[in-house]
Amino acid sequence: MTDSWLNKVNWAQDGLVPAVTQDAAGGRVLTLAWMNREALKRTVQTGEAHYWSRSRKKIWHKGEESGHVQKVRSIRLDCDEDVILLEVEQTGGIACHTGRHSCFFQKLVDGKWVETEPVLKDPKEIYKK
Repeated sequence: MTDSWLNKVNWAQDGLVPAVTQDAAGGRVLTLAWMNREALKRTVQTGEAHYWSRSRKKIWHKGEESGHVQKVRSIRLDCDEDVILLEVEQTGGIACHTGRHSCFFQKLVDGKWVETEPVLKDPKEIYKK
C-alpha cells in the first residue's frame, strides 16, 4: 500500500490532526490526542495507536510505559477530513495517565468540575519510572 492515503487528511499548519479515540465496545470517548503523518502511518502499520506528543515533541506508542496499549479496530476520517477517529480495544481498561478508563472524567456540575470516574489503578503503580 502506498502512502497516498495520507494526502487526503487535511493536516493543520503545524502538521498535526486531532485524533479522537473511542472504545470500540462501548462507544465511550477515551482520549483526544494529536497525530502527525508518521504517527498515523505507524498506527496503520502496527495496528496499535501512536500519537504525537506536543509536550515531548516526539511520537509515542500508547501504552509504551504503562502497558495499556490501544488495539485499533477501525480508523475513520471526518467529513472535513481534519479529524481522525480511532475505534480501539483498550488493553487493561485504562486509557488515562491518571489511572482512569477515560481522560474525560471531569463533569461540569453547577459551575464546578466534579470527578465522576474512579481511579482504577494508582498512576504510581502504572508508571514506575
